[in-house]
Order: sequence, then C-alpha cells, then structure tokens
Amino acid sequence: MYRAFFAGCFARRDPTTYFFGDPWIRKKDRSLMKNSPEQIQRQAALDIVSHLVHSGYTALFAGGCVRDMLMGNDERGDIDIVTNATPQTVSALFKHTVAIGAQFGVVVVVHRGIPFEVATFRSDIGTDDGRHPSHIVFTDAEHDALRRDFTINGMFYNPLTDKVFDYVSGKEDLAAKAVRAIGDPALRFKEDYLRLLRAVRFAARFGFAIEDATWLAIKANAAHITGISPERIFAEHDRMLRKPNPDRAFRLLEESGLLARTIPEVADLRDVAQPAAYHPEGDVFAHTMKALGLLGSHPSPVLSWSVLLHDIGKKATMRVTDRIRFNNHDQVGAAMAETVLQRLRAPNSLIEAVSACIDNHMNFMNVTDMRLSTLKKFLSRPTIAEELELHRIDCLASHGNLDNYNFIKKKLEEFALEQLKPRPLLRGNDLISFGIKPGPLFGTILDEIYDLQLEEKIKTREEALAVVKEKWVDKK
Repeated sequence: MYRAFFAGCFARRDPTTYFFGDPWIRKKDRSLMKNSPEQIQRQAALDIVSHLVHSGYTALFAGGCVRDMLMGNDERGDIDIVTNATPQTVSALFKHTVAIGAQFGVVVVVHRGIPFEVATFRSDIGTDDGRHPSHIVFTDAEHDALRRDFTINGMFYNPLTDKVFDYVSGKEDLAAKAVRAIGDPALRFKEDYLRLLRAVRFAARFGFAIEDATWLAIKANAAHITGISPERIFAEHDRMLRKPNPDRAFRLLEESGLLARTIPEVADLRDVAQPAAYHPEGDVFAHTMKALGLLGSHPSPVLSWSVLLHDIGKKATMRVTDRIRFNNHDQVGAAMAETVLQRLRAPNSLIEAVSACIDNHMNFMNVTDMRLSTLKKFLSRPTIAEELELHRIDCLASHGNLDNYNFIKKKLEEFALEQLKPRPLLRGNDLISFGIKPGPLFGTILDEIYDLQLEEKIKTREEALAVVKEKWVDKK
C-alpha cells in the first residue's frame, strides 16, 4: 500500500546510492544497471534477505511473489519480505527505512530506489473495523501463514536456499486450481472484508474455482463489503477489469451478491431485454459480459471502465414501441458512469474520459453520413482511440457488423499524412481588420471558415479572407 508513495519520493534519486555499507553490494549495484527492472527488483530483495540472514535473522519472500514463482507466471509484481527481526531491528539494520506500518510489524526498506515491505512474523488478534487487527503478537513463520487470506498466498520462499515453506497446503491448491481461505473462511473475511473481492479477482485471473466453503462465506458476507472504503473497492474492480478474464470476475461478483453492493448499476442490467435482431447474445448484462471478454490483454483503464459501463443507461431508457428501444441511453449512461466513478473515488481524469467515451459510443452509426469537417472533428477527439476500440468490442459482442469500424480505420489511415486539427487559417484579428466588432458573430464566422478549411474547400489564408469579405463584409 505504501509503494506508490515511496516511488514518487525516491524516483529522482540515484539507485546506486541505496546500499547497506558493504562494498560488494555497491559494486553489484553498478553492474545491475544493465539488467531489466524485474532483475534489479529481485536482486534488491535478495540483498535485503541476505543482510538480515547475515545479521543472524530469518528472512523469506512471502505471499503473491511466491505463488507467481510456483505458477511460472511471468507477470510478477511486488516482492514482500517477512522476518523474525522486530521492526526496531529492521530499522536499525538498514539505512533507508520508514516505519509507516510499524504498529502492524511492517517497515518499508528502500534499496536501489525500490521500496519493499519488510514485515515481522505476526499473528493478528481480533478486529474492530473489518480491516485492521485489534492488536498483534510477533510469532514465527507457521503462525504468520495462518493469519493470511488464501492458501495460494500463504507460502514462503527462501531465495538463498531455494526452499518453499508451505504450512497451509498452498501448493496442493495451486495444483487443484482452487482459491481456498486459510482456516475458517468467515473469520478470514471478517478480518478484512476486502478479501471478498480479492477471492473473486484471483479466481478470475488464474481461472481457478472458489472452494465451496469459501464461496458460501463470500455470499454470506457480501453485504459487509459496503464497509470498505470506496478507494479500495475501486482499486480491486480496476484490477479485475485489467487482468485476464474480467467477464468471469464480474459474473462471480454478480452471482455472489457483491456487485449489487459495489456497482448496482451493472447488476441491474440482468434481465433487461434487447431486440434479438441486434443483440442475439441476450440481455444487457449478457452483452456487457461478452464485451468484457473481448477486452484483450492489458487494456487501458479508460477502455476497461468504458466497456463495463457503456450500456448502464439502458435500463432507465428502455421503451417498447415498434420494438425495444433505448433512446438517449448513451447520454444517460455517460451521466450515470460519472456518478458511479465519483462514488468510487476514481481519478477525475478517468471519470472525464470514460464519460466522453460512453457519451459518444452511439455516434459511430452516423460516421458514413458525416460532413468531412464533422468527421475530422470527431476523429480528433482526445479519446478517439478508446472510443474506436469500444465500438469494435460493442459490435463484436452483439450483431458483429464492423463496417463503420473499418470505415473509420480507413479514414484514419487517409488522414495520417495531414493534421486532423490544423491551425486555423484565420484568427480574430483578421476579422477586426475588416471592421467586424468582437461579439457572437465572431465565433460564427470563425467556425464556418474552419469547417471550410477542414473540408478542404479553402486551403490558404487569402482564400479564407476572400470568403469573409464576400459573405460578411461586402454583403453588410
């Protein structure tokens, strides 16, 4: 939780200045500058473990990095370290530390410009808020494993001896492709209700099943997710959207009852019928899930959230006339998406971009009829790349017709050699030189001249001035 903060604090510092005073480490720092970021991260973590062990303590890698290593997962994240050294000892052993989580036995050690959480083996006792333990006691590796969330995340690894320590049968559950809470599932979730969402995320990301007792506990405790901060809920959903199998993640959220508490606007799309001629895939929820399944690898946050929320306006705008219709669902949905993301405390830049994508996602049906000036303005939008991909996914998740998508792709290739938003041929001073006074007419004239420029009906400043003189000056 502290890594983003420390990354900013140390981003401008020279990584080779972070060492523990041992000359061999400093020499290694210089040679490592040729390695990949992952190699540098691993060596930095290994340095920390080595220094703890050489100082007479136990130190191991813990949690997700061990799981990913055993799975052969190339997409590895942070490396967490656990030790029997107390927070005070850790702070004394390393030069660059911050005891920001010392009350929970966690010290952040910064080495080679990379922050690592170094936690003392502990047991958590009770919880008052569904997130933090009432108090902790320092213990050993086996008891530390028993306080963790899921068996696949409860293993330790000694990088010096290449030995895995598994006190919770995590390797068995990896082989069985199962997400299983450690010990009593209800108690594990009570300790931190965010684990309800994490279970779903891991199951979807790895294609695992959620073990029966764990699944029943998720459903029984779903209502408690509202006690978690909006920022943490947003972060978990964002990870689900941008990791593999987001469609499965959101189906599990809906089936468990979690989605109705976190983003009810999406859960409400279940059983909202659509015209079969355009949507043979089924109701709006089925369409949204199919669209999520088409996101591909590493989608941007803007595209991910746009796909999830692009049709949330359909329930509110559904009307049955000659057929089922959802008039203005794009505009209604854009406003609803803004409300959803504000409630989840999403970044303002994301809210603005997602709202724009949803507001414009139905305009692609008109692209072949647009004037050239209108089309160029449409294609010069800052979110056009995400909007175009949203349109492609929307089509493939329904009728499958990509004619408008292919039309736009061709136009973008044609316009690649010219500016979609060229500098205007005329400015306000040009109109003043004609004796035209600033006012509403100014904008009208400049807009019309710019449209003619985009349509390539005028190409020079002289031609633009001639149009102004003929249409507005001489006529007046």
